[in-house]
Amino acid sequence: MSKTLFDKIWEKHIVKTIDGGPSVLYIDRHFIHEVTSPQAFTGLNKRGIKVFRPAQTIATADHNVPTLNQHLPIKEELSRLQVEALKKNCAQHGVELYGLGHPFQGIVHVIGPELGITQPGMTIVCGDSHTSTHGAFGSIAFGIGTSEVEMVLATQCLLQSKPKLMRINVDGVLNKGVVSKDIVLYILSKITASGATGYAVEFAGSAIRSLSMEARMTICNMSIEMGGRCGLIAPDETTFNYIKGRAFAPKDAAWDESMAYWKSLYSDNDAVFDKEYHFKAEDIEPMITYGTNPGMGIGISEKIPTTETINENDKSGLSKSLTYMGLQQGSNIKGQKIDYVFIGSCTNSRIEDLRMVASFVKGKKKANDVEVWVVPGSKQVEAQAIAEGIDKIFEEAGFMLRQPGCSACLGMNEDKIPAGKYCISTSNRNFEGRQGAGARTLLASPLTAAAAAITGVVTDVRELLN
Repeated sequence: MSKTLFDKIWEKHIVKTIDGGPSVLYIDRHFIHEVTSPQAFTGLNKRGIKVFRPAQTIATADHNVPTLNQHLPIKEELSRLQVEALKKNCAQHGVELYGLGHPFQGIVHVIGPELGITQPGMTIVCGDSHTSTHGAFGSIAFGIGTSEVEMVLATQCLLQSKPKLMRINVDGVLNKGVVSKDIVLYILSKITASGATGYAVEFAGSAIRSLSMEARMTICNMSIEMGGRCGLIAPDETTFNYIKGRAFAPKDAAWDESMAYWKSLYSDNDAVFDKEYHFKAEDIEPMITYGTNPGMGIGISEKIPTTETINENDKSGLSKSLTYMGLQQGSNIKGQKIDYVFIGSCTNSRIEDLRMVASFVKGKKKANDVEVWVVPGSKQVEAQAIAEGIDKIFEEAGFMLRQPGCSACLGMNEDKIPAGKYCISTSNRNFEGRQGAGARTLLASPLTAAAAAITGVVTDVRELLN
């Protein structure tokens, strides 16, 4: 019987299926951070039990950490308490912690892949919705709630219902100035922020296969923004070459054994999906959001929709979003003044993202009235950027290279966007108040964000590319 990639991994991890109900699923890797783990550890301690398999749990501090002066005590009390609780809990339960000061510290969804911990065919969970990022390696990876974090810590298993299956195909060749972030924002604009609710989404097609691993991670990262349970991409030579030689990648005979399994991970030709979409890469231009959910996006040359041009059910949402954003129906978003640029988050903070921005801004200066924060996704990304001289390029352009963390993706640390200010952000969410109370977020690719940093307004990056 033909199977999808998802089916193959799911079936291999079923411990037990409850008649007419969910399955007990074995979990290969469990990532934790300081925000959603304290209550889970408290639950274990109250019951007097230990983490069942501590070697399969990996911890880091990312959401609440400052991105300047990380050698100093954390100023915000709640952030400091959460980070201290993570240290205490990991020490008590024998869990490896990559905390502040550790060379492997960074955003949880950046360090897993770059260390070779994330591998094809795995089940991966974390108390964080963007765990879907790891699906770029051909794994089933999804976010879980705090009670489920406790369940995995205690049993290395999870009770889960199998989702429906969707495949999104993108074929063709991308236009100049269009990158993976534009692909996923385009898909979101077409199927909406709820279009994949209840589905596991496999991304396929020649345009997807042409992407690097880091670009694929951006796609899977935002599958959750479509309402998807997870996103995944079949592993191939690009995947294998990325993993080989990394710190926790299989070695020698174990590598050969892993490769034999990994090469079996693809959807069979006649595998059936519950829903399928097809898009042409040539139809995608640099994208930007105008509203307050990631599905409210348009091509940079397009006008903001009007109530006359959209679905009846979306009319009140459009009006509310545009009021919050201070934007007008039917107007151009190109040329909109911006105040901040944030390049970072688990969506776009990897070395390729920083290289892309540095290549574009080299020899240029940022607009005088724009503040630009570049936040690497990990200590390894930061070190590599410095080794390659990217930090100097940013300094000369007037960009501030900060230290690793989730930063201005979410208003949970010191890096907040002031009320009423416009920020072009390479992160994944533009909800009301996401980057700080009253902050106005425009989601875009690193290239589009860099172009706005230079011009001070929303800009079509294609006009500035040679």
